[in-house]
Amino acid sequence: MIDLQALPELAPYGMAREEKRAFLARELGELTRFHGEHCPEYGRLLAALGARPGQTDDFESLPFLPVRLFKEFSLKSVPDEALARTMTSSGTTGQQVSRIYLDRETSALQSKVLSRIMGDFLGKQRLPMVILDSSAVVRNRAMFSARGAGILGFSMFGRDKIYALDENMQLDTEGLKAFLEKHEGEDIFLFGFTFMIWLYFVRELRRTGYRPDLSRGVLIHGGGWKKLADQHISTGAFKQALQETCGLTRVHNYYGMVEQTGSIYMECECGHLHAPVWSDVTIRRPEDFSVAAAGEKGLVQVASVLPRSYPGHILLTEDEGRILGEDDCPCGRKGRYFEILGRIQRAEVRGCSDTYEQRR
Repeated sequence: MIDLQALPELAPYGMAREEKRAFLARELGELTRFHGEHCPEYGRLLAALGARPGQTDDFESLPFLPVRLFKEFSLKSVPDEALARTMTSSGTTGQQVSRIYLDRETSALQSKVLSRIMGDFLGKQRLPMVILDSSAVVRNRAMFSARGAGILGFSMFGRDKIYALDENMQLDTEGLKAFLEKHEGEDIFLFGFTFMIWLYFVRELRRTGYRPDLSRGVLIHGGGWKKLADQHISTGAFKQALQETCGLTRVHNYYGMVEQTGSIYMECECGHLHAPVWSDVTIRRPEDFSVAAAGEKGLVQVASVLPRSYPGHILLTEDEGRILGEDDCPCGRKGRYFEILGRIQRAEVRGCSDTYEQRR
């Protein structure tokens, strides 16, 4: 496998198809062998499948794990004393959650790669940051979850941070006005979860008529509408509302999951989700799990070279999507680009952005 110190130094979107496929086949093949030898449950799965891990010319021929297995089994490839922290997915009350075990090496690698991906969209300098949420989410451990972890993770890329919502989830208009006056003429980094932004920011701006000038802002958002499908609006309508209410035009969604922390797929200026050099997306037909053709709908498989302490390097998700192209996006980034169409039917509903329910 490639030296771990060299991995984060790769250009995030600089590797074309043939070079990338060879790189992923080598790295993912070695990870499959390593996890098979060090994670007993994963090793038994490989044996049951008759898989012979090791060198391969095609990473898509390697066995995948259904992502929900992380809710049912404790899967780790390092001893307990080597673990630095445990990540958990969000879930509704009574649902099982995924548990992802990270050692210091894996955690550090994920952070470095995430920093490289974000740098491609935000630049190298940390920007003044507006978090479109309440600070209570990260202060109150009773509320702390994937939402709080996401805020803390992306806060690394901002400075002089403020929260746009108060502890009652009300827009802090005066605080936002003072912040924007202080940073007049500067680019601003905004981060939040899609539903939170819509309900507590955009709708409040519409209600009050307040129009902050965020024309120099860059918004990164994710989490989708999984728990709130009945209030879902289209991507186009979401972006149009942001432009009308606060002048935001640089808006980037991202796709990712706790089971592959650090491996996020950012939306480019053309509206496409991109696979960076450290990961890739394959679409599989649900009837036989064969690889679907470009443009064909199917189950999303995500592969990443980052998971070292647990066998999460090749996962079959419960999302539906399709590949839109490879190496030819007008934005100039190489690699596959794709779209997510939604959850497959009967998939367990789980939202990465928690819903704050107002108590009346």
